[in-house]
Amino acid sequence: MKVIICGAGQVGWQIARHLSGERNDVTVVDNNPELVRRATDSLDVQGIAGFASYPDVLSKAGARDADMIIAATHSDEVNMVTCQVAHSVFAIPRKIARLRGQSYLDAIYSDLYRRDHMPIDVVISPEKEVADAALQRLSAPSAFDTEKFLDGKAQLLGLSIGENCPIVNTPLRQLTDLFSTLRSIVVGIRREGTLFAPEAGDQLFVGDECYVFCHVEDVGRTMEIFGKTHKVQERVVLIGGGNVGLAVAEALEKRTTRVRAKVIEKNREIAEHAADVLERTIVLHGDGLDAALLAEANINRADAVLAVTDDDKTNMLAAVRAKAAGCPMAVALINDPSLVQLMGPLGIDAYINPRATTVSSILRHIRHGRVRAVYSIGDAEAELIEAEVLSTSPLAGQLIRDIAFPEGVLVGAILKDGKVQRPTGKLRIEEGDVIALFAMTADVPEVERLLQVSIDFF
Repeated sequence: MKVIICGAGQVGWQIARHLSGERNDVTVVDNNPELVRRATDSLDVQGIAGFASYPDVLSKAGARDADMIIAATHSDEVNMVTCQVAHSVFAIPRKIARLRGQSYLDAIYSDLYRRDHMPIDVVISPEKEVADAALQRLSAPSAFDTEKFLDGKAQLLGLSIGENCPIVNTPLRQLTDLFSTLRSIVVGIRREGTLFAPEAGDQLFVGDECYVFCHVEDVGRTMEIFGKTHKVQERVVLIGGGNVGLAVAEALEKRTTRVRAKVIEKNREIAEHAADVLERTIVLHGDGLDAALLAEANINRADAVLAVTDDDKTNMLAAVRAKAAGCPMAVALINDPSLVQLMGPLGIDAYINPRATTVSSILRHIRHGRVRAVYSIGDAEAELIEAEVLSTSPLAGQLIRDIAFPEGVLVGAILKDGKVQRPTGKLRIEEGDVIALFAMTADVPEVERLLQVSIDFF
């Protein structure tokens, strides 16, 4: 597949890394020659320095025979014009644009992106993705990573193994016998910095980080088995009332279970806007680092604090201060991946990486087969892929034990007739089933082959 990626920042670079690693023909376009040089030096890609919306620049990038264009520059307007030029001048069949402006994302204006207006096939909103990720973190506070799959009926949990974990040194195959009704399976283990897909005889050791795929109804029980507490978050303090903070607060207000949320916003205009939009949420104007203001927000009685301003260092310091004031859980929004290693020493429980969430969203739309969701794990080490099984897929009609999955691939669960089923060797995969697979990055192309329609091969 020939792909043009416009924008060589963190998002563009990560997408280029994924696609070039899978032997696609990738060209990166950016008006910053340094970013282009970084991409071409570190990845197997071609690079063009110039403005992505210029027809002559896209022509140099090979737009005339490209299969897809991904517009992920820092400007919404450049991304939109790039997709328009790609359609009108070069007839590129698939166009993906990252848009930040909330007005562009309003449902009442969705007709704007029709082919006869501004032809964009997929619109990605970083703020919406980040807000969803923040809500996921709140749903499983003891997990360092989490994402929902299979129509919200299954969940991936990232859990650190501590000394109080009851199943330490227990072979994974014995967990099936010990907890025969538990609908969860360990699909990945990170040990001493290396992520791998475990075998039935592998054990969990103190210090491991494991990824568990489970039915949402079994999240609480799974947490207990892994030595974690599972507490419902009833009081939440949001530091930052911008697009992300506002989206999270609105989502919390819509929940059927009562959540008392408070928002702290430094910018008066943004705070007033948030206060106008929100109905049941208290909005406080002031600095989220101010100890007196945190006390006014009753931070010591809050179940969690989410620091989601547009400044990484403010988020980290606010999270640390909230923890020091007695808040048991702190989540920080971190754009700079080099700061993630400071999370542990600072006592911050979890972080949200906007670029990782955006990358996962884009990958979902560029995978082959009937892929419904993709979640990028770690530093592009593995993916959790959810896909519908088609009649012409090599998987259809086979028992799980008879399928030649690569060593780095494990089945997390199967959605059959609307019900989530735990994978067993004698379970048969049928057309229309939805399968969730954990795959190490090197094995993703083989997974795509298993999910593809036969006609894709010709």
